[in-house]
Amino acid sequence: MKIKTNGVMLNAEVEGREGAPWLTFSNSLATDLTMWDAQAKALAGRYRILRYDKRGHGKSDAPQGPYDLPMLVKDVIGLWDHFGIKRSHFVGLSIGGMTALGLGIEHADRLISIVPCDCRADSPAEFRDTWPPRIKIAEGKEGTAGLVPMTLERWFTAETRKAHPERMEYMTRLISNTTVTGYVGCAHALENLPYLPRVGEIKVPTLFVAGTTDVMQEPTRDLHKRVPGSSYVEIGPAGHLSNLDQPELFTAAVGAFLDLHK
Repeated sequence: MKIKTNGVMLNAEVEGREGAPWLTFSNSLATDLTMWDAQAKALAGRYRILRYDKRGHGKSDAPQGPYDLPMLVKDVIGLWDHFGIKRSHFVGLSIGGMTALGLGIEHADRLISIVPCDCRADSPAEFRDTWPPRIKIAEGKEGTAGLVPMTLERWFTAETRKAHPERMEYMTRLISNTTVTGYVGCAHALENLPYLPRVGEIKVPTLFVAGTTDVMQEPTRDLHKRVPGSSYVEIGPAGHLSNLDQPELFTAAVGAFLDLHK
């Protein structure tokens, strides 16, 4: 279904057990809500699940950017207000995980818990400098399809790429179907991550998750050290999209945490 929030039409799906605690999933850059299919299927009997395509992705609108993290956080609050969701668990990966951090800082009263996965809260030069070349590729002749080879290599272990060609075909479609406007808009948000000085303010139950071979492993572990009382789990062997690289391990770890905080 399409929901208008914060000046944009966002595609959303609701499933799972009516009356159960709410659980919201937020996708990474260059994917859509289907990246959570395995987790939604496994958890639908215990939670009322909201999945959505972040702006510029999937079936959601792709307004001209740049975007920023406060904007993406506001999109979530608008969805929750539309569905009458007073409090929800929130699981997000990469830019979805960064959205989780913003919610934890600014909207703790709307949260049961957060699970930020494979993410960071700042944009040091070495991270910021990776985005202009990727933007140039996306804006070139091949569009976002030109990003596929480097992205699959970064997101999945070599073993997974070899053993699951169907998964690589699926991911190729997701990346290639991402609009250039949406990709570039979110890339600019990633160039300016604002939350590191404030992550210590997060008080809601928090689980950080990172793939063992992901470049975000160390930044995610560092966030765990900065958020008092948080937990940390490594999924391995797994790259950046740890929930798709090792879906069973990921779902078991996240499900166990969520069940502790109903």
